[in-house]
Amino acid sequence: MERKETHASFGGVQEVWRHNAVSLGVKANFAIYLPPQAKTEKVPVLYWLSGLTCTEQNFIGKAGAQRVAAELGVAIVAPDTSPRGVEVADDDAYDLGQGAGFYINATQEPWAAHYRMYDYVVTELPALIEANFPVTQQRGIAGHSMGGFGAIMIALRNPGRYRSVSAFSPIVAPTQVPWGEKAFSAYLGPDRASWAAYDPLELVRTATERLPVLIDQGLADQFLKEQLRPQLFQAAAQNAGQELILNLRPDYDHSYYFIASFIADHLRHFVSKLG
Repeated sequence: MERKETHASFGGVQEVWRHNAVSLGVKANFAIYLPPQAKTEKVPVLYWLSGLTCTEQNFIGKAGAQRVAAELGVAIVAPDTSPRGVEVADDDAYDLGQGAGFYINATQEPWAAHYRMYDYVVTELPALIEANFPVTQQRGIAGHSMGGFGAIMIALRNPGRYRSVSAFSPIVAPTQVPWGEKAFSAYLGPDRASWAAYDPLELVRTATERLPVLIDQGLADQFLKEQLRPQLFQAAAQNAGQELILNLRPDYDHSYYFIASFIADHLRHFVSKLG
């Protein structure tokens, strides 16, 4: 691993590291915030998954999470949103290819060679973090938009692995909205039956663990009606007996101004589930 950045922040340290990501077949960046408590003890860690077009930089520079993470004694890990490099398949559109990994394992060419963000986020990255940083195996997962989808999907697929799950403006119905249909068609192929393994609406029906899901959704979000459609997950959760905390926030849009306004609630939600 190579440390690319280090910055003192609220008594802790914000770092960015680069390493050989076996799952992705290329080098990848991740950001980690270590609170001041990590100087003397191991701390729990929240994994943050960002949205379309983002890198590891967006969250650490815009969300304002470090102050509350320092108060609560929580580490935050933010990976990139896709594999990157000249050898990695890409697309001219913002919503496919580099910057749009969707946190799934691609099975179709030319994507299958590198687009294995599911394996990277669920298995490889936590193993790396827990082996090299002062963190416990008490994990939470959260994210925004595409990353909000990733967080909910990953938590539902991995019972016992996370203590909490939360999301801002998540794509909760990827098989029924343009963003998800485009990505799943490319990465997984035309057989829609294979999409169900990553569809929160399907996963919530058969989940064996019922972590409360916290969602914050802005009502001024320009993507709300076409791409996000939280009412679909609300109905699926109700039918499945899944606890859902859905906060509909008047006037808030899809931006990091929204995330910065309520990120403290999501960090406290994680800490409340540590027991």
